[in-house]
Amino acid sequence: MIRALDWKKLLAALAISGLIAVSAAALIGRSRPAPKATPPAVAIKAEQHEGGEADHVAGHIESKAGVGQTDKEGHIDMSAERLAASGIRVETLMAGGLSAGIVAQASVVGSPDGAATLAARADGAVVRINKRLGDAVAAGEPLALIESRDAAAISSEYAAAAAKATAARQTFVRERRLFDAKITARQDLEAALAEIAIAEAELRRAINAGAAAGVSADGRYVTVSSPIAGKITAAPLVLGSYVAAGTELFRVADPRKIEVQAWLPASDAARIAAGDQALIETSQGALPAVVRSITPGVDVESRAATAILTLRQGHKGLVPGQAVRVRIIPRGAAAGERVSVPEEAVQSVKGADSVFVRGKDGFTARPVKIGRRGGDRVEILSGLTAGEQIAGQGAFLLKAELGKGEAEHGH
Repeated sequence: MIRALDWKKLLAALAISGLIAVSAAALIGRSRPAPKATPPAVAIKAEQHEGGEADHVAGHIESKAGVGQTDKEGHIDMSAERLAASGIRVETLMAGGLSAGIVAQASVVGSPDGAATLAARADGAVVRINKRLGDAVAAGEPLALIESRDAAAISSEYAAAAAKATAARQTFVRERRLFDAKITARQDLEAALAEIAIAEAELRRAINAGAAAGVSADGRYVTVSSPIAGKITAAPLVLGSYVAAGTELFRVADPRKIEVQAWLPASDAARIAAGDQALIETSQGALPAVVRSITPGVDVESRAATAILTLRQGHKGLVPGQAVRVRIIPRGAAAGERVSVPEEAVQSVKGADSVFVRGKDGFTARPVKIGRRGGDRVEILSGLTAGEQIAGQGAFLLKAELGKGEAEHGH
C-alpha cells in the first residue's frame, strides 16, 4: 500500500512534467512562422490565370508554325513566302457566271519559237553525243558531231574560194600600180576589179555553206547545235550510227514558251474573239489566260475550230502535252456582277457560305451568296467582284486555321 505522502509526491511530479511539455511546444511554435492562409477563391483564380497564359503562349507558337496567324475576326495573316509553301492556290476572279463561260477541252503545246527539231545537215556517222534526253541546253550549244564527207567537201570549197579571193586582190593591186604608171589600159584594171567581186562572192557562199552545215574548223565534222535554249525532249540517235541528211536527231523545247490550244464547235467559236478572257483549269487550280487568235474555219476531220490561248502570268507548271480544260468568257457575256469560283473556295464559316479574299497581308473570310453549281465551280451572286483574288485550292486550310485561332481566343 502506497502511503498518502507518496501519492502527493507523484502527482506533483506529473504536473511539473506536463508544464514543461506545454512550454516546449509553445517555444517551437514561436520559432517557425505560420503560413498565411490563401482564400480558396483567390487560389483558384491564380491557377486559372497561370494555365491560360501557358495556353496562350502555346497557341501563339503553334500558329507561327502553321498556315498563318489570326489577329482579328475572320482574318489570317500570311506572307507571300508562307503562301507559296502552304499549297494554297490563288485565283483572280473574272466577270461572268456559269452560263457565260464556254467550256472546252484543250492541250498545252510549245509555241512556235519555243520548240525546235534538229536534223542532220549532211550524211555521215555519229561520232560524239554531248547531250542526252532530258538534259538542259543553251542556244548555240553543240549536241553531237557527225563525221561527214560533205563537211570535207564544203571545207575544201571554202579553202579554194579563199585562195581565189586572195589571188584576185593581189592581181588588182598589181594592175592598179601599172595603171597608175600608165603602162596598162583602164580595161585591164576594171577586169581585175571584176575578178575580185567574183572571187569574194564565191568566198561568201563557201562561208555561208559551212556555217549552215555546221562544219568544224578542221573541216572533218558537222556539228549539231541547238538554235534555242531549253531541254531535250527526244534523242533518237545512236553513237556510231550512219545518218542521212534530214534525219531527225534531237527535239528541244523551252518549257517557258508554251500556249494552249482549245477545240470548239463552230457555234461556240463564232462567239469568241481575240482578247477574250479565259481560265485554264488544272489539278493545281485555275490560271488566267487570254485568247490570242482563233482559226477562221473548222477542221475537216474533227469539225472543230482551234482557239490559241496565251497565259497572262507565266507557265505556272504547265508542260507541253498536258491535257487541260479551259473556260472562255466572251466579252458580251462577261457583263454583269456575277463571278464563278472553284467549289473548294466556298467554305462554311460560322454557318455562312464564305470565300477567303486575299489582301496585301493575308486572307479575310467574306460571306457570299451562292447560286448554281456545275463543272466543279460555283456561281457567286453577291459578295465578290471581278478582279479580286481569292483562295481556290486549299481554302480549307485557311478555314481550319481560322477555327483554331477562334478556339484559342475563346479560352
